Amino acid sequence: MELFGIGPLELFFILVIALIILGPKDMVKAGRTIGRFLRKIITSPEWRTVQKASREIKYLPNRLMREASLDDLSNDLNEINKIGTDLSKDIKQAQSDLASWTTPPSITDPKIIPEDPNLPVPPDTATKPDTPPGE
Repeated sequence: MELFGIGPLELFFILVIALIILGPKDMVKAGRTIGRFLRKIITSPEWRTVQKASREIKYLPNRLMREASLDDLSNDLNEINKIGTDLSKDIKQAQSDLASWTTPPSITDPKIIPEDPNLPVPPDTATKPDTPPGE
């Protein structure tokens, strides 16, 4: 609870100093005078106007955002970010799919290297051509 920006600890400190300066007799009189003064201020129409203006200033950014449809723009930006995230996922998927096409094959894999008919065949797997027996 704050009154004029003064918290309870500050108010206690002010009361202690006032008690020291005014003394106990004048403290009661000063308290009544201050109470009446504060009551007049708080119940005055000027105070209500100040409170209303304070509230309007506090909520002014929210009201301006609503009037300017910035809420809609922020929603649109969120949707664009979602689309961008989906696109980046699709791009990564396409890159991984293309990696099998663009990556060179391993030389040790016999399935990938086709047999070249011009290469010499090792002797143990060589087949004998059909030649007549005396030649």
